[in-house]
Amino acid sequence: MTEAPAPLVPTPPADLPRTLGELRAAGHEFRTVKAELRHNLLDRMRRGVPRFPGIVGYDDTVLPEVERALLAGHDMVLLGERGQGKTRLLRALSGLLDEWTPVITGSELREHPYQPLTPASRRLAAEAGDLLPISWLHHCERYAEKLATPDTGVGDLIGDVDPIKVAQGRALGDPDTIHFGLVPRTNRGIFAVNELPDLAERIQVSLLNVLEERDIQVRGYQLRLPLDLLLVASANPEDYTNRGRIITPLKDRFGAEIRTHYPVDLDLETELIRQEAALVAAVPEHLLDVLARYTRSVRESPAVDARSGVSARFAIAAAETVAASALRRAGLRGEPEAVARIGDTVSVTSTLRGKVEFDSGEEGRETEILAHLLRTATAETFRARLSGLDLSGFTALVAEGAVVETGDLVPAAELLAQIGTIPGLAKVLDRLGLGDAPSPAEAASGVEFVLEGLHLTRRLAKELTGDGRTRYGR
Repeated sequence: MTEAPAPLVPTPPADLPRTLGELRAAGHEFRTVKAELRHNLLDRMRRGVPRFPGIVGYDDTVLPEVERALLAGHDMVLLGERGQGKTRLLRALSGLLDEWTPVITGSELREHPYQPLTPASRRLAAEAGDLLPISWLHHCERYAEKLATPDTGVGDLIGDVDPIKVAQGRALGDPDTIHFGLVPRTNRGIFAVNELPDLAERIQVSLLNVLEERDIQVRGYQLRLPLDLLLVASANPEDYTNRGRIITPLKDRFGAEIRTHYPVDLDLETELIRQEAALVAAVPEHLLDVLARYTRSVRESPAVDARSGVSARFAIAAAETVAASALRRAGLRGEPEAVARIGDTVSVTSTLRGKVEFDSGEEGRETEILAHLLRTATAETFRARLSGLDLSGFTALVAEGAVVETGDLVPAAELLAQIGTIPGLAKVLDRLGLGDAPSPAEAASGVEFVLEGLHLTRRLAKELTGDGRTRYGR
């Protein structure tokens, strides 16, 4: 079972009501979960504040459809290939719930004090009256998710008879003997099922009542529990068809099917990397540009299985790997600053090969294909960033037979000492976003990028030495 990681739950404010009587006196009004979402979404729209913080690339495509589904009160399913941010978007929905909501203290199903559901809560409400104790749930506690797996049972999602309670002497037909599953325990919240078609068909059937009648049935018990929740799910489009692994009646009960996608342009791809990657060293903008182009090239390559997609995690892991390579160089060579260079991207082709599904005909050529696509992305970035600049200073440097040697363990100072003063270098570094006064490590990153770009555009020769170094020359 996989659930959302437990967030840090703040302490409820001390001035919140603690009994049913105090709650009524405070003028609290009951709203269903879907009414909460609608009200708070409209409020954010009117105030012009972000509705889904941290969601990149969906402002004009996916998010309008999500908002329409929430305003309509529809359960929804997100359809998309892996790594398109489906789970991130589902988890963001809980931010639209009220910050605090009251529940009956000790209630297994987190029932609202105005609407007790289970026989035990009804008895307690009748006995306590206005003294019924209430607690408060933060909106981050009102979201739960389950990764669908073939071994998931009805008891996991809906519930089952608790043999311990039966052994204690309660009648088998007593509703108090039920051990509730994840769905009813998420009452007054949002429940998400990741990879919905991976549930066995008989388990999918158990969700039909939840989606339509909003209640649950457990092993024939005469028990109707009108649940108050939003049910959302994610799925791969290939599986979410009649030919896939989803039953038609379950599809019919979702009010909205929303297609997700990878970032539609390069700027969004770069922004996503910048937002999500945990970088242990500086990665200049031109290298993030290379990695974003590289990721898009891999997705569009005919050698890659388009049905599986290339996750956004590919680009994120690539940036983290490049940063780690720079940190390794700084550690081994005693450099005071770790800044990534284009040579650090080479390791990406082998370490991230497992994140890409290739067509069967490409077996054995995976690393070769990825390396070619990386060279292409580097050349495209070189042209996009430095077109129109006079780079004759670099070519003149080697025209007289000089050789510039670099590599993943060559310190910045050693690389810069080989090139000396080059006309036009300041303009190059400024165009690459390295500023007017770059550090030696940043300058070395810019210089190595220019050398590699000139090689890829056939203006410099390049050879690899036996000790892993790279030589640029005539």
